[in-house]
Amino acid sequence: MPAPMKRTVRRSLTVTAATLATAALTAPFAVAAPSPSPSPTPSVTPPAKMSTVGGARLGLPGTQADLANGAPVLPKDVTARSWIVADAESGEVLAAHNAHWRLPPASTMKMLFADTVLPRFPKTTQHKVTPAELAGMGAGSSLVGIKEGETYSVHDLWLGVFLRSGNDAVRVLSAMNGGVRATVDEMNSHAEELQALDTHVVSPDGYDAPGQVSSAYDLTLIARSGLQKKDFREYASTVRAKFPGQTKKDAKTGKTSRTPFEIQNTNRLLSGDYDIAQYPGIAGVKNGNTTNAGATFTGVAERAGRVLLVTVMNPAKEAHNEVYKETAALFDWGFQAAGKVRPIGELVPPKNATLSTPRPGSTPTPEGQAGGGTSPIAAKSTPSSTSGIGTALAITAAALLTLAGGAFLVNRKWPLRRR
Repeated sequence: MPAPMKRTVRRSLTVTAATLATAALTAPFAVAAPSPSPSPTPSVTPPAKMSTVGGARLGLPGTQADLANGAPVLPKDVTARSWIVADAESGEVLAAHNAHWRLPPASTMKMLFADTVLPRFPKTTQHKVTPAELAGMGAGSSLVGIKEGETYSVHDLWLGVFLRSGNDAVRVLSAMNGGVRATVDEMNSHAEELQALDTHVVSPDGYDAPGQVSSAYDLTLIARSGLQKKDFREYASTVRAKFPGQTKKDAKTGKTSRTPFEIQNTNRLLSGDYDIAQYPGIAGVKNGNTTNAGATFTGVAERAGRVLLVTVMNPAKEAHNEVYKETAALFDWGFQAAGKVRPIGELVPPKNATLSTPRPGSTPTPEGQAGGGTSPIAAKSTPSSTSGIGTALAITAAALLTLAGGAFLVNRKWPLRRR
């Protein structure tokens, strides 16, 4: 792995009067970078020209930030090849480093898998696993422990995807969805709809494959889309749960039993570890780690009513839990810098988003119709053994945010429904 590269951030001497909220509603969408290389080995340095989706500065190599007077300096110990800090609700990108660099995503690709497939099957649907459905997984794949011949609910399978990053759960859900090839095609189509144009899917579980790439920008865009879905939010914020074990028959009585076992979320900012604490306000979303991709992570957290998304890809520093430590440092900076920096880009809406201008003082209802009230209403969450902490689930409350007198209205409740 390459040695850490020293980067410097130049403070802006002036801050223009134009607001990003206005620009977000009027600026045309930019084109993506060229098609991904078939080589599975990422380049050592970012391309000189990358996609400018979301803003011209996001296509530049190196660190991009506009720090006004009083803004905190960016953390100096972030060694990731690529990272981004964005406001989940407004879509403003507060700072970024090689945001559109196409890199292997590892299991963060499962966010796109979930955003594509989650709506297809009711939670209660039962499915008996066949041997063919577990065939073809890459060596060393992360597994939740699915056994052929056993029956699992769709709810069980999604717990396996989100908590244990189970490639076996992804394969079974893909089989239910028409097969791996069909699911990959749907994921690529969905990525294009989201304008995640740096992303090319080869394997639905994110396992290293030639030509499989994404970017910090795209992973953040995908996470933002997934967070529109209630089930996605709940699975992403679940710390631990019970998973069905293998059916066993008692030799003496002939009776069968199936004892569940506990699984815990591998997102260490959510579950904590011996060298890192649970991050205050964390609510997901997905981590990944493969030989080719290194460690990758996209997280969402809320503090004082502000919700931030941070993606970190492949830290050069090889310390334990480094990807989470660098993410936490960027979260800390983002919460401190909010309102003190000029955004350097935006998270674009999906292609099918329509722009509506509600009446002053009104906020769209869940059905996208005008309704009363403009203030977010926080939901109270009761922590349980299977769900994330109450603070984390604060992200599941509030009304649709309006931007500069308008709101993007789609069936996913854009840009972020916290309810």
